[in-house]
Amino acid sequence: METNKIKQLQEFGQRIWLDFLDRNLIRSGQLKKLIEEDGVRGMTSNPAIFEKAISSSNDYDQQIGQLAAIHQDNEAIFYQLAITDIQNAADLFNPIFARDEDGYVSLEVSPHLAHDTNGTIKQAVELWRKVDRKNVMIKIPATTAGLSAIRRTISEGLNINITLLFGLDRYEEVTEAYLSGLEDRVAVGLPIDHIASVASFFLSRIDVLIDPILEEKGEPQMKGEVAIACAKQAYQIYKRVFSSDRFMKLQAMGAMPQRVLWASTGTKDPSFPDTKYVEALIGPETINTIPMETLEAYRDHGHPASRLEHDLDKADQTLQQLKLIGINLQNIASQLEDEGIEKFNKPYDQLLKAIEDKKGPVIA
Repeated sequence: METNKIKQLQEFGQRIWLDFLDRNLIRSGQLKKLIEEDGVRGMTSNPAIFEKAISSSNDYDQQIGQLAAIHQDNEAIFYQLAITDIQNAADLFNPIFARDEDGYVSLEVSPHLAHDTNGTIKQAVELWRKVDRKNVMIKIPATTAGLSAIRRTISEGLNINITLLFGLDRYEEVTEAYLSGLEDRVAVGLPIDHIASVASFFLSRIDVLIDPILEEKGEPQMKGEVAIACAKQAYQIYKRVFSSDRFMKLQAMGAMPQRVLWASTGTKDPSFPDTKYVEALIGPETINTIPMETLEAYRDHGHPASRLEHDLDKADQTLQQLKLIGINLQNIASQLEDEGIEKFNKPYDQLLKAIEDKKGPVIA
């Protein structure tokens, strides 16, 4: 029998997380099957995923009805729905977590808090306590306000998944927030050996924005190359930061490195292979969180091999060429961050409206 190609990625030190969550996936036994047969080792959620799950099925209607009599606030109802799913998924992944093979499930703070440090800290701590699972990560965006929240919540002992990360300079700041949070905790005599964190680098959105600009500038040969080049450089930053003397001191006290996680890895340009952002970025101590369609595609026709550190000179040349033709990656990252927040705000508001619509007949 042919070895499962998703499972094979573990041989190269990479873990696959599923970028999808709904109640039926859990209840049907499909998630358990993905864990056992494909070796899926974690799961991420976001407002868009929950909006689709809640508005397009009746799987949540009964619980919405039960909560409607207790909560008048649609956001409170949403988070209780989400916490129920996150807890059930985390319980399925717990045997993986117990074996130190990941097993983390992520839940995001409200996207409306992206520029609110104190609000983010408050909600992150509340969600962490309510979910009450050691193998959960709270997602905080890598905004300027988010950086301070990341440091604080790490110092509070939470597992944090940093999301909406697009730029290399901001990634350096994210690693600084993580290390500083650990150091803050050490300074008051608290343990750091249980804290896990990942830095989620969003990829396909980079190419979606830059590729049309490359066409206009007469550089079509660079299409589809920039996001992968950024990821390869990010991995070199990861290796440098987490082999530094500063981190070694923390590691001696049990600290874990904050791994890079490749996100937004579904291919959006139909002219590219559907496994493009999986194949190119296979490497040790990394995670790739992929949507269901990409997972199924890779299971069918993936080619597992370690490639993350191949063609590093080409990656460097690609980013140098961007500068030469007048494309500023920092500006691109800022634009993508703003767009990313809006892309989560919109479905978040839509899901709150869906809850209102569903609970209306119940309490009338």
